[in-house]
Order: sequence, then C-alpha cells, then structure tokens
Amino acid sequence: MAATKPWADLIPSDDLASFNRGFDPAERPITAGSKPAIVVVDMTIAFVDSAYPTGHSETGWPAVDANAKLLEAGRKLGLPIFFTKAYADPEHKPTPAERGKWKTGGRKPVASELPPGDVIAPAIAPQEGEIVINKGGKPSGFFGTPLASFLIDAGVDTVIVTGMTTSGCVRATVLDAFQYNFNVVIPFECAADRSQISHKVSLFDLHMKYADVISLDETIDYLESTVVELTAA
Repeated sequence: MAATKPWADLIPSDDLASFNRGFDPAERPITAGSKPAIVVVDMTIAFVDSAYPTGHSETGWPAVDANAKLLEAGRKLGLPIFFTKAYADPEHKPTPAERGKWKTGGRKPVASELPPGDVIAPAIAPQEGEIVINKGGKPSGFFGTPLASFLIDAGVDTVIVTGMTTSGCVRATVLDAFQYNFNVVIPFECAADRSQISHKVSLFDLHMKYADVISLDETIDYLESTVVELTAA
C-alpha cells in the first residue's frame, strides 16, 4: 500500500480537484525509467544543523538518516551517485558576485568556534567514485555545472533527488532535471526544509507537475526491482 503523502493534512480538496482537471491524480503509479541515479543536494552541516544560521536540526538530521538508508541501497546496486555543495574549499569566502542575490542581508554570522559548514554530513560522506558537484551560490545542481553531462554519460534516465532544502535547492534541481527530460523521483523522507509548510506544499506541487514523490521504502523497492530485472535480462 502506498504511503501517506506528506501534504495529506494540508492541501484543500478544491486544490486537488483543480489539479485533477489537467494533470494525473496524486495517487498514481510512478513513471520512472530503468537507469536511475541518486543526486543528494546540499546535505551539508550548514543546512542540517541548527548551530548554523541556515540549518534546521529537527528535520535535517532525520533526513540525513533517511539518505544513509537510500545510499546504502543505491551503493549495493551500483547506482551512479552525485552530491552537491557550494565550493570545493569549505572555507571559501564568496565574493558578492559569487554569493548572488539571496535575501540574506539580515542573516546572523556563523559562530567563530564552529567548523566550516559547507561539508557533507559525515554519515553520508561520498565514497570513492562518487562525484561531488560544486555549484557555488546558485540553488540548482545543474546551473553552470557538468551534472547533466555526467548523467547523460552514465546513460541515466531517472534522477532520485534528495537533500535540503525542499523549497529551495531541491526544488530548483528537480525543475532542471525535468527540463533535461529526466524522470524524477523524490523520496520524501530524504528531503527537508526549515519551513514545514514550504516543505509540504513544495512536495505537492512538484509531485503534481514534475516528479513522483514517494516514500523511501517505495523508492528502494523501485530501485531493487528495476536493477534486478535488468540484471536478470
């Protein structure tokens, strides 16, 4: 049985009815392909841990745990795995041009005793052969990076997108993946946000237009059945 969607307690029936006039229903089989890859977006300490101004521990650390389970399954199956973060050097101080036009003028500075935050959470640290995309100050993992070319080279037709934050960098990456004609799957436990309304509404909107938002267990079932079928063939 399909898991309850995260937005089930939030989206009005009128909104569902409006979408159902022109889009597939929220409860539907996924339309993923047979060559998946995993893209973990900005699951760095600075976004995960509330000690940093951009972090939110309450949802960030559970999402790290969920990603660890997804990555364990993906690594056993030999899937291509990619991560995104800001800069190659976690201590890099971006110029105003690199930082861009984020609405962060009132952000509190990072406490001096904290280590650099632009570091992927240790529990899901990239392993040998897994590529880290340094995307600078822009939200999408595709914008100005070679991610699309790497996915094409690997023969990928489906991208499993996870990370932080759902309404920001995850959403931007999903939109670009969609625009490159990749199928997109979002295991909802593997994405997180500092705003739970933004998280739920973003997942709903992405699910109704651009992606299949399903549970972590459903995602792993899809991956295992797909790769087993390919191996058997």
